[in-house]
Order: sequence, then structure tokens, then C-alpha cells
Amino acid sequence: MTTKKFCIIGAGSSGIAVAKALKQKGLDFDCFEKGSDIGGNWRYNNDNGVSAAYRSLHIDTSRKNLQYPDFPTPDDLPDFPSHWQVMQYLDSYAEKFGIRSHIRFRTSVTKVEPVGSGEWAVTLDSGETLAYSAVIVANGHLWDTRLPDFPGQFEGPQIHSHAYKTAAPFDDKRVLVVGIGNSAVDIAVDLCRRAASVTLSTRRGAWIMPKYIMGIPTDRWGAFFSRKLKLPTVLSRMIVNRLMYLTVGDQRRYGMPTPKHPMWREHATISQELLPYIGHGWIRVKPNVAKLDGSRVSFADGSAEDFDAIIYATGYKTSFPFLDPAIFAVKDNEAPQLYRRMLALERPGLYFAGLVQPIGATIPLVEIQSRWLAGVLAGEITLPSKDAMRAELREHWRGVKRRYVDSARYTLEVDYRDYAAQMREDMASGRGGY
Repeated sequence: MTTKKFCIIGAGSSGIAVAKALKQKGLDFDCFEKGSDIGGNWRYNNDNGVSAAYRSLHIDTSRKNLQYPDFPTPDDLPDFPSHWQVMQYLDSYAEKFGIRSHIRFRTSVTKVEPVGSGEWAVTLDSGETLAYSAVIVANGHLWDTRLPDFPGQFEGPQIHSHAYKTAAPFDDKRVLVVGIGNSAVDIAVDLCRRAASVTLSTRRGAWIMPKYIMGIPTDRWGAFFSRKLKLPTVLSRMIVNRLMYLTVGDQRRYGMPTPKHPMWREHATISQELLPYIGHGWIRVKPNVAKLDGSRVSFADGSAEDFDAIIYATGYKTSFPFLDPAIFAVKDNEAPQLYRRMLALERPGLYFAGLVQPIGATIPLVEIQSRWLAGVLAGEITLPSKDAMRAELREHWRGVKRRYVDSARYTLEVDYRDYAAQMREDMASGRGGY
């Protein structure tokens, strides 16, 4: 085996941030990307085969909150750029920091396993095996689709939202969209002017947050309260919830049920158009699916309707095709065994970047993760004892269970402000906290 120092798997927005951070520390590394270019999930029709971007996709985070901290988004971009504009930004980032020359494109990692004394063997689809002292996994967690197990069978076309690209295949069809997250409502809105009918099915409803409140992107209100005024995240979100109510009123008036839990206990669904489209009759809302029977779908309220197609916007499983689950796995509703959400407790030398689900943007948070990882690998941050790392993990998981609803969706949850502050403190002190 040829020995290299560090390995990065994936060249999406997380992988290129890690590559930049390691390069700036003068660390030797390889980065492998199965597609022919950078961008991961943001590259529409990415030939890596795992991008979920659809043609009408725009970001749900305003651009100033999306950007890498040391690389501002251009001022001429709109508040909510399209995926093409996000890709232009990522391309500029890679160019600015000279990342592409460090990436081996069209190269898939097929196996990662520990060998010898602290080394990791990385096998490529070419059959080549390389040895590294550390592996950083940045392959993303929005590609392994999760499908519901409803009773019965549906005879028409069924796809996961991951496979959705445009509304054209659904022209004049009766379409059921299952789910109430951002992808579900984006797709429902995209479909409703071309399909014969669009129906959203939701188990428990969701809080629908507009993209703008009083002409200002909603996430900037949250940033103002939490970062400028230093208010706790829960209080900030409660205030934004009241502002939202003043802007759009009671969403039940439009026909969208509200959850039983308060908004601060979940990820709100972001959409400027959903509630007005429901109010205009372009989109209808139904409870959870009870049964599939040919073209007929029965719902939990006892109603039943015929549909021509179903789109399941039902989320993703977190998996790593190159890692044996016995080496590392993430299980629903169980704390991932990762110190600071990055370092595998039982597998020294195995790290993860971007394996988080924050309230707020992931890209700037991963940039902080990347600098933390580079500091650890460069020996600038001393890690605490194994017991202390376990204590840190337990404390984090208690906070997750206390704050958020009991759902697999929150397995990777972090509080942006608290988590970023922890990593910055570690870097400033040179010691990992607990």
C-alpha cells in the first residue's frame, strides 16, 4: 500500500471546505469525488448520481447566512439564489483557494477500514488501496432515500423526491406528495400550475415559515435576535414565531393544520408560496396515508381519492456505503458516537464533516468544523480523555432530546450558535472541551 497522510471522501460544499482548511495548514491529503466536478448536492444533474437538486430549486437560507465566513457571497446575488447561482459561488470558492488540483474526480471509494496501528485503508473503484493516518468522511447525508411502508399497493408511478427534476412528467396528472418538509412543499408548489391536482399528505402538520417578514429574509431576524442581541435560540425562535403570526396569521385559516408542539421544537418548513396556494385551492392538504389500493389512496380521516402518481418527500437514511456498519453507523433516534459531532469515539482517525442538521445554514457551520478538524490533525488542538468525550456526547444528546420532538429527523441535530461557539473555544484554547 502507498502511504498518504489524510483522506477526504467527497467534494461537495463540505469536502471542499475541509480541503481548503487542510491545505492552509500545510497538511498532505487526497480528496476523492465520484463525480466529474465539485458541488455534490448543489450540482443539478450531477453525474455522481446522488444529487437531489431539482430545476426550480432555490436555497431556503438567505445568501448572507449561507456563505462561508471567509468568502462572502457576491452582492449582486438575490436574497435566495438558485442552485445554479450557489454552484457558481462554490466554483469561485474552489478557484480562490486552489482546491481542484487536490481532488481526484471520477473516483469512488468502495471500502474504508482500520488497519495496523492507527492507519486506515481506503480502497478505490480502480482496485487501488491507499493507507492514511486519518479519513474525513464528507459524502453528505441526503442521498439514501427513506420510503414509508404503507399498507397495500399503488399501481401508478411512485418516486422519492430525490428523483424529482421538473414538473413536466406530471402534466395534467393527479399527484399526491407525501411529506411536509422543504422539499415536499417546494415540489408541490412547482407542480400545482401544471398538474391536474396536487395534494399534500402530512402526519402531524408543520409550522410554515415565510421566507420574508416585513420585507426582510426571515432567517436574518433570527440571526439578529440570537447573534446581535445574544438571546437564547429558543427565545429567538419564539419571537420570530410571533412576527410570523403577525405577517401571515393563523395558518389553519388557509387549511394547513398546526402541530401540537411549539415551533421551537422542530425545523419549520420554509415557503413563501405554500399558504397562499392552499388558500387559492391550487394545493389541498390531507392527513397521513392509511392505505394504498390500485389508484385509490385512503387517508387517516376516512376519506379516499384516486391519484395518478405519488411523490414521497419522506427524508433520508444516514449511511456510508464504503463503511461496514460494524465499524461505524448512525442509527435513528440514537446519539451518533461522535465527539463534537465529528470524531468517531471508538475509531481513532475516523472523522465526519457536514454530518449535522442545524437550525440555520450548514455551509458556514461546516467551514468552522473544517478549521477544527485541521487544528486537530495539525496537533494544534489537544483532545480530552475518552471519558470526557463520552460525557460531552451525553450532554449534547440530552439537549437534543430535551429540545426537539422525538423523530429520526433530529438524530443529527445541532444548535448552530452553541455548537459554533464550542468549536471556536476549542480552537482559541487549543484544547477540546467537554
